[in-house]
Amino acid sequence: MSRENIKHLQEIPNIGKAIAKELNLIGIHLPGQLIGNDPYKMYSKLCNATNQQQDKCVLDVFISAVRYMEGGPAKKWWEFTKERKNKLGQD
Repeated sequence: MSRENIKHLQEIPNIGKAIAKELNLIGIHLPGQLIGNDPYKMYSKLCNATNQQQDKCVLDVFISAVRYMEGGPAKKWWEFTKERKNKLGQD
């Protein structure tokens, strides 16, 4: 499926109902809104919106969704864990 034809968040690899709902909570309702967004800032915004620290795997899913919508290949969300850990200095 061409990314331009994606109309719903759940059509993006790794995005299910729960993540789509969380994206809606931070103002992202359409797949195209992910393009140019910083997944790390999105994660922080979600933590602030829910008043709780979200699981880091949510950040990995956000990274995967943004990268995909920006033209990257479809990958499993856990393939972005290393990128997150490198960026945030985690083991």
